[in-house]
Amino acid sequence: MVKSFDSRPTEILWRQVWGLAALLAAIMLSWMAYSFYQPKILQKLKFGELAAWLGIIQGLLATFIEPFVGRFSDRIQQRWGNRLPMISVGVILAGLIFVILSLLMEQHLQGGGRWLIPVLMTVWVIAMIIFRGPAIALLTQLAPVTELPQANAVLVFVFGLIGAIGPFFNKFMDSIGASITFLLGAIALVIGAYILRSLTPPYSLTQYPLNEDLSSNAPALLLFLIFVIGLGAGLEVNLLMSMFPQVLQAQLPGLRLEFITSSILLVSAMSSVILGELTAQIGTNKVLLLGLGSMTGLMGLALLNDIDNLVVAYILGFGVSYGLLFVSMIPFCLGKVSPQQAGLATGLYFGGCAGATAIVAILIKYDFFTSLLAFLLSELAFFIAAGCVVIIKRIQLS
Repeated sequence: MVKSFDSRPTEILWRQVWGLAALLAAIMLSWMAYSFYQPKILQKLKFGELAAWLGIIQGLLATFIEPFVGRFSDRIQQRWGNRLPMISVGVILAGLIFVILSLLMEQHLQGGGRWLIPVLMTVWVIAMIIFRGPAIALLTQLAPVTELPQANAVLVFVFGLIGAIGPFFNKFMDSIGASITFLLGAIALVIGAYILRSLTPPYSLTQYPLNEDLSSNAPALLLFLIFVIGLGAGLEVNLLMSMFPQVLQAQLPGLRLEFITSSILLVSAMSSVILGELTAQIGTNKVLLLGLGSMTGLMGLALLNDIDNLVVAYILGFGVSYGLLFVSMIPFCLGKVSPQQAGLATGLYFGGCAGATAIVAILIKYDFFTSLLAFLLSELAFFIAAGCVVIIKRIQLS
């Protein structure tokens, strides 16, 4: 049994963290299913032009919705003592839409009825936003601030591992069709939420008595800077995964793009435990900057590389830098605000990432995308994010 607040040890609640990881795995698999079938379905419905724009529109929507949802989850937390009700509502809504889409895939929609599909897809994205950020914000109730990187390393491990099996999962989805895939996605979300609820009874979610030295309302500038850091981090990650697997493949044509992408994610997963320990020891500020800096530095070196055998080293390097960023990013955001604003902090971070995804999608759509431009934008994102980290540190010292 979990001890009461007064006698509770300042240790990580590992069972609950793994419950959260189970929900994250379901979220990942659902997003992969959506990303795989969204363009195929829209093409089949003769929405070819909309296929590209819908992702951009949804990214821009998420930029504004994520912080709002995060702030609302903070209010739920303060009123009910946990965010589980909001997470449950989001999971039920997302699962229900997946079931409806599964049924609609069996129909031959014509005329105006075709618009029901992209509308439902957009509502599904919003439903996922309702519980993704609040779920991640639960970390503040599962581990002390000083131990957040180690707890978050479990989530990074699951994130990287699920992402690494993407090519195999895509083949599986293609073989069973959209209807069954969406139905399985709904089941996965419900199972993930059930595991989290069963391993995380409400009485176990007493807030850790840390971050008490921080104001319950962080300065607006600090919150804005968290959003900008999320934007910068999102730009680097999107630029890396959108362009540099092709750069490495051009240098060693024997490697397939899917293998390069999967290997980067797998390395990030395998290194997450060690990186979590490292981050807990030296601090999220340093590891965050190390991850962002090493990622963009490796991009520049990869462009200059003409030695085929070094491609494997770059894959390893990108994987470790990816891991450094993801292990430190969430603990960084949560460590800069009071527990009463944990949802808002994660919402601002995810909102920044969503904005970055939309920006990169626009660049790709209009062919403004080269490996050199990706590197230069990554450099710009790094310096802006680094400047924000320094400013936040000064704000908190003042």
